[in-house]
Amino acid sequence: MAKGLQGFSWTMLLLFCAIQELGAWAMHTVVEGPGLGQAGDPTLLASGRVKRGWVWNQFFVVEEYTGTEPLYVGKIHSDSDEGDGSIKYTISGEGAGTIFLIDEITGDIHATERLDREQKTFYTLRAQARDRQTDQLLEPESEFIIKVQDINDSEPRFLEGPYIGSVAELSPVGTSVMQVMASDADDPTYGSSARVVYSVLDGERHFTVDSKTGVIRTAVADLDRETQDRYEVVIRATDMAGQLGGLSGSTTVTIVVTDVNDNPPRFPQKMYQFSIVETAPVGTAIGRVKAEDSDVGENTDMTYQVKDEEGVEMFKVTTDSNTQEAVITVQKPLDYESKKVHTVVVEALNKFVDPRFVDLGTFRDQTIVRVSVLDVDEPPEFRPPSNLMEVQEDAHIGSVVGVVTALDPDTANHPVRYAIDRSTDADWIFDIDADTGAIVTGKVLDRETAGWHNITVLAMEADNHSQVSRASLRIRILDVNDNPPELATPYEAAVCEDAKPGQLIQTISVVDRDEPQSGHRFYFALAPEASNNHHFSLLDIK
Repeated sequence: MAKGLQGFSWTMLLLFCAIQELGAWAMHTVVEGPGLGQAGDPTLLASGRVKRGWVWNQFFVVEEYTGTEPLYVGKIHSDSDEGDGSIKYTISGEGAGTIFLIDEITGDIHATERLDREQKTFYTLRAQARDRQTDQLLEPESEFIIKVQDINDSEPRFLEGPYIGSVAELSPVGTSVMQVMASDADDPTYGSSARVVYSVLDGERHFTVDSKTGVIRTAVADLDRETQDRYEVVIRATDMAGQLGGLSGSTTVTIVVTDVNDNPPRFPQKMYQFSIVETAPVGTAIGRVKAEDSDVGENTDMTYQVKDEEGVEMFKVTTDSNTQEAVITVQKPLDYESKKVHTVVVEALNKFVDPRFVDLGTFRDQTIVRVSVLDVDEPPEFRPPSNLMEVQEDAHIGSVVGVVTALDPDTANHPVRYAIDRSTDADWIFDIDADTGAIVTGKVLDRETAGWHNITVLAMEADNHSQVSRASLRIRILDVNDNPPELATPYEAAVCEDAKPGQLIQTISVVDRDEPQSGHRFYFALAPEASNNHHFSLLDIK
């Protein structure tokens, strides 16, 4: 064993410092190593035990030191140091020579800079003891740590903001809204510097916060979106578990109150009035009404319906899905002369009803819609609307076929004049009395030439021919027996000279262009000029 190392050991002097509100305190700790030997080293101590490797404890230095002198950290010392300056102490590693300086003779270590635990929590260094003359190591180089001791110098911070939460209106007390969390950069393992509690600075009337978890809950059950739809709640986080002297930070939480269907539809008016001309076709929109709803979104979706029997028959109500209006349309033709005013009861209902709020009242409302029918100058109307007449084909010119009647439906009841659309009777086979509407024959009729005639009759106001109506009329020509029978085909018969009496020579058929209702019955006989010829006879076989 080398003589310079025999019986040599380290002594570490540790100064542990911390700043308190009432002053400063220091603690001196001495840690001694058992010797130089490493595991497996044959060198033995005087007692015969094998020397073990060095174990170095930590140095501690308080952060944010504001003194004017370098801050004493601790001392490294060798047991063989007799104080004659023959041993030189050195350190290397993080901050050695800059942040941390060592007295080569005494082994005292000082911090020369202000340290911040939140930026760096510890420094790893190595200690050496050398012979000042030869610069040889007297001890194996050993590693030690200088740990920065925390003080409460960091306030809690809300890092995840801005915070926006939501809660449904009329939610029960204690309904969870959202959670906020604050971070404290101080050491959570030392004291209460990083122990955070939460409280409400502004908004405590409507909301609470769990002091430990940061969960925000409702404090009242009557949040009403229609009265106030958002709240700005200020939450404070305080460290030192909320004790006096703790640091704090705050954040603003925006809480949006969401809608529920707690408001029924209401018509702003109890009666609406519209007007429409009587000639409006079916499907024409008369007007729109809308029930107001203080809710938003789908909670304002409406369904409208007609509640009275008369309204259901004459009018139809549909819902405009974009505007949530009731669209009233004509369902049956209107007639000013029959009824001038219609009264319709329209009901509005919420499409989506929340069963939790049915006790607030009925979620429907009714209003009355008065529809005034406006008179217009309408063309005459044919009555009755029969379109078939009959006349015999042997009727004389000027014979009455039938009479058409048209009336002015307006209140004024203007006189009506009649005419025939000559594009449907270019040959003037028929004529019409302009005043009475009597249709008469204008030419001789022949059923066998034309059995049917289709004509169009016009009816117009006497003083306004633009107001005209048209009616199609079918005239059937009735048959009379005015045509003799005719041979079906020309006949030419031949007979042999040795023909026996009674032999059939020819069968004769005839046709008749008339069409008697009971059918044809023909009777055959030889013409008078042939009756004296005894060679031939005619047999009528019916």
